[in-house]
Amino acid sequence: MYYFLCHLALVDAGFTTSVVPPLLANLRGPALRLQRHGCMAQLCASLALGSVECVLLAVMALDRATAVCRPLRYTGLASPRLCRALAGASWLGGLTNSAAQTALLAARPLCAPLRVDHFICELPALLKLACGGHRNATEGQMFAARVLILLVPSAVILASYGAVARAVWGMRSSGGRRKAVGTCGSHLTAVCLFYGSAIYTYLQPTHSYNQGQGKFVSLFYTVGTPALNPLIYTLRNKEVKGAARRLLGSLGRGQAGQ
Repeated sequence: MYYFLCHLALVDAGFTTSVVPPLLANLRGPALRLQRHGCMAQLCASLALGSVECVLLAVMALDRATAVCRPLRYTGLASPRLCRALAGASWLGGLTNSAAQTALLAARPLCAPLRVDHFICELPALLKLACGGHRNATEGQMFAARVLILLVPSAVILASYGAVARAVWGMRSSGGRRKAVGTCGSHLTAVCLFYGSAIYTYLQPTHSYNQGQGKFVSLFYTVGTPALNPLIYTLRNKEVKGAARRLLGSLGRGQAGQ
């Protein structure tokens, strides 16, 4: 679990690093001016990291399902070699999806005015500017890629948690059930936060995309979810909770002494 959490932390750090600087620049002063290649680079980075997180969350769901459904064989099944292969597949799948979608969009001309009503170069906002021949075919190919990178991992997650639910239902001890729920609860929370906003943003037709709502949802999954993930995962750890209690207790005693 901690091996995959390291990769998730790396993805979240990259996500915020690629999104927050242009967001702050836009908030600080006039609209940010970007060359087209700069906008495509930012799009490629954010798409890659988002796609990697999609696949990585599905891999983590498989890991949790194995831990709950096959606890005695977990150490043998989740070998270091297999974990490295799954993490590598997550990165490869995310980078491939990003490269394909960025290349398809970069091949299309953009219509005037060349102004993106967004705080980052995000795919739905840029697709509204795309023009030229075969536009519908390009949008169809890109939509199919988004369906693949979102719905296939979603199906893996649903199947994994279906197996977890059956295993928990068959447990006779309440302690075992609580342990299983504790094992999967933090990951399920992160999945709901990320996939809910990502599916809303990327699986709706371009003509019905709402810029105002899109900016709010994008802010949530590019900044909010990466900021919440450390809290979601660490506050379920006994050592972290104990350290937090000791810190709050020492702060309370310090204020009382003053």
